[in-house]
Amino acid sequence: MLISDEAQLIIASNRSENTIGIFAPGPQPEVTKIAVGVHPNGLAFDAKRRVIIVANLGDPAIPGSYTLSVVDLDARQMRTEIPVAGPTRWTLYDPDADAYYVNISDPPQIVVVDGHDPSQIARLIDIPVVGPHGLDLDLATGRLFCACDAATLLTLEARSGKIIDRQALSGKPDVVFFNRQHRQLYVAVGDPGVIDVFDTTTMGRLATVTTEPGAHTSALAPAGDYVFAFLPASHRAAIYQVI
Repeated sequence: MLISDEAQLIIASNRSENTIGIFAPGPQPEVTKIAVGVHPNGLAFDAKRRVIIVANLGDPAIPGSYTLSVVDLDARQMRTEIPVAGPTRWTLYDPDADAYYVNISDPPQIVVVDGHDPSQIARLIDIPVVGPHGLDLDLATGRLFCACDAATLLTLEARSGKIIDRQALSGKPDVVFFNRQHRQLYVAVGDPGVIDVFDTTTMGRLATVTTEPGAHTSALAPAGDYVFAFLPASHRAAIYQVI
């Protein structure tokens, strides 16, 4: 799910029916559904051009199903599809570079799509470890944070793709959130069930916070003062105050 403050819209990927749903926040929302590629997952949004990039997981049994769907929000339809080399993971839009970044798990790489021409791949960033998964961006420093299945956190220069730091994680990661107010990064690791916390100034690990096994999804409050972890085994959500 992606929430756009600029457009006052919520965009959700509906993996089982190959659509995205778009609606405004509020009671009894009217949901507009748009057909996209196979098993949509990651979402990124250019609010100025009102273009959505949908990263599709695809299906190995369906040839050519690993794609990015480019959706025209105003026309309420998919404009084109961009083939990629493998299953997608997280994606985001960088307004400063005017570029979309999409993690591809296998082969391990980050796909870069130009915001001016979102019809093809502009360039590829090769990732030297297995399984790029969670992805976030520090706009102030132009760095990408890429958490990989190889229990490795990579920091890259977004524009060049150069790897500038590498840190060990507690296990195979999922969600990554950058806290720009506190200059911290949170990496959710479902097994053993922790959140690894890093200082993004030094990239040193500040803490490893216990959640519960299987807790691989988290969220960050807009003000950067709380981190939420969803606990599937106990059907709860844990709330952590940032200090």
